[in-house]
Amino acid sequence: MQTTVDRTGLGRLISAAGGSADGITAVIDDLGADAVAATVVRELLHRADVPAGPDVAVQVGLRHGDATIRYGLQVGSAGIAHLPEPVGTPDASLTQDLTEVVRSLFGPRGAQSSASRVVHWGHLEDPSAFDRPLPAYDVVRRLVDALDRPYDIGLAELCVRYGSDKWGHHTYPRRYEQHFGPLRDQPLTILEIGVGGFGDQHRGGASLEVWRRYFPRALVYGLDIVDKSHLTDQRVTVLQGDQSSPADLARVVEVMGRPDIVIDDGSHVSAHLLASFASLFPVLRHGGLYVMEDLQTSYWPTFGGRAGTYDDPATSLGFLKTLVDGLHHEEIVGRTPAFTDPDIGGVHFYHNLAFVEKERNLDGGAPSWIPRGVRQRAGVPD
Repeated sequence: MQTTVDRTGLGRLISAAGGSADGITAVIDDLGADAVAATVVRELLHRADVPAGPDVAVQVGLRHGDATIRYGLQVGSAGIAHLPEPVGTPDASLTQDLTEVVRSLFGPRGAQSSASRVVHWGHLEDPSAFDRPLPAYDVVRRLVDALDRPYDIGLAELCVRYGSDKWGHHTYPRRYEQHFGPLRDQPLTILEIGVGGFGDQHRGGASLEVWRRYFPRALVYGLDIVDKSHLTDQRVTVLQGDQSSPADLARVVEVMGRPDIVIDDGSHVSAHLLASFASLFPVLRHGGLYVMEDLQTSYWPTFGGRAGTYDDPATSLGFLKTLVDGLHHEEIVGRTPAFTDPDIGGVHFYHNLAFVEKERNLDGGAPSWIPRGVRQRAGVPD
């Protein structure tokens, strides 16, 4: 396949896809139509989930200005593959304006359009084609669904499809969908700590693929202490680093910019979770979410937890409980301020899972004249 746009260019393309057609076209011209076409075809193949099956040849044409950039797609026993040149006599052809395809793949919910699409079928002169569905029908149907229905697949289905343990061993998807659903069609930067596969360099990446599909406009980053950079792909970047190292986390932020969502599915050691939070929460964008998984380790000494003490702020859950006080920091007299106090908008606890909302938390406390039963800073008598 031809060279695709780089990570910065992809971010520009995703941002432009939420604007006008003229704005999208201008970005395509700036990045190069061939590179953008290669990018959207690669994205389309990733989302279409075409399984192995009978041999089918499909030609995809992407119109831009007076030119049409053509790609050949071949389905067979190994699934779907890109051909180095257009198909001579395809079983089907799908042609659509490149600007419209960019908007359909990378634009917000409801922006998808097929106004410029043309589909031609081969073999229609053969009467038997009308007696049974042709294999090409399902292939093209999957390509079209990937363009027209990018938000239809649920998170649990994606976890099963890609092999993420967030569903099955855990039941996290419904909680994730509660909090992530409203953000799903926004252009986001997402970081997940812990790529999976433990120490095996060649395993992991399932959850990164889940987020890549669930958030069709997101750039997804993974961080692991083991080098798994070979899992880097379009819209997914995998970095190596120690989640407990402020220097490594600073380097991650330098590469990705400020995140909108951070998911800590790393070592699950309390000290590591707290170190990551201390480095990453301050750079999390306002309106963003910070998620910690597998918090049961807060009760397990082998992970730095406490078996009989449940409010120790050195444990992950003990620390998260202090954020509840921080949520009400303007109502508390005499409490030592925490660095998180001005930015905690909400804390949501579920079984082994917590979400922290980052919002400005400076609305002011109750009036000073209301008696609190403690000595008032303003000098009002009890």
